[in-house]
Amino acid sequence: GATVATLQGLLVLIICLLAGFRPVNWLMLPLAVIFMIMTAIVFAGLGVAIGSQLQDMQGFQLIMNFIVMPIYFLSGALFPLTDLPSVLHFLTRIDPLTYGIDGLRNILIGTSQFSLELSFGVLALAALVFVGLGSYSFSKIEL
Repeated sequence: GATVATLQGLLVLIICLLAGFRPVNWLMLPLAVIFMIMTAIVFAGLGVAIGSQLQDMQGFQLIMNFIVMPIYFLSGALFPLTDLPSVLHFLTRIDPLTYGIDGLRNILIGTSQFSLELSFGVLALAALVFVGLGSYSFSKIEL
């Protein structure tokens, strides 16, 4: 799952580069790929953790859409995270996708709300937690 997501992200990046997008520093593109890979690993781990607990695949799609859409909307991918109410401000800070998006923004266009180190650290921690939780849940499946 993480490989497919990373390849899709790379495809979008290549199309954007061909269409005229220019990053602030071309040498930072490998770091952008690392952020894509880490973000993909976080959500692949989350998917495995949730999927391991469910009995049928129809329920998995429903639960994932119920979880993924708020995560996406609260990440700042569609709108800036400035001037949010305090509840939404808190939710954006615990959303791992916020740090993936912000890290990519920092690398590609040079603007961000968090430092690159903080974004990387939060993604690394979320990846460890979700992959660990996913592998533990997967190991407990009974056929």
